[in-house]
Amino acid sequence: MTTLLVLYRRPDGGPEALAEFERRYGTEHLPLVAGTPGLRATRVRRVVEALGSETDLVLATAMEFDDRAALDAGLASDAMRAAGRNLREIAPGLATFLVLEDAPELDEAALPGVDTVTTPSEGAE
Repeated sequence: MTTLLVLYRRPDGGPEALAEFERRYGTEHLPLVAGTPGLRATRVRRVVEALGSETDLVLATAMEFDDRAALDAGLASDAMRAAGRNLREIAPGLATFLVLEDAPELDEAALPGVDTVTTPSEGAE
């Protein structure tokens, strides 16, 4: 699994600017992203706190693809190019993009005997 993680910083302009960014992000940007070929899942999370320090981060979005080739194809698609144009309009300079790859050997070392991949809802029957 390859993940494109995007971290968004707080826009200038106070609570009104943040509300407008979130509104446009949800109504304009995310629907464009949803049309990306090879995209398996998109998860958006609000940043509520940075432990031990201040942060200007407000949102984190993880977009999951099967592998790096699928991510690269998705990034080259018309849908993602349209999403990129939209993002430059609604959040200029506010996004940091990170490409993440699975590290199963480190997952196992993190908590031996504990499934660090399955969420509680996935494990429930």
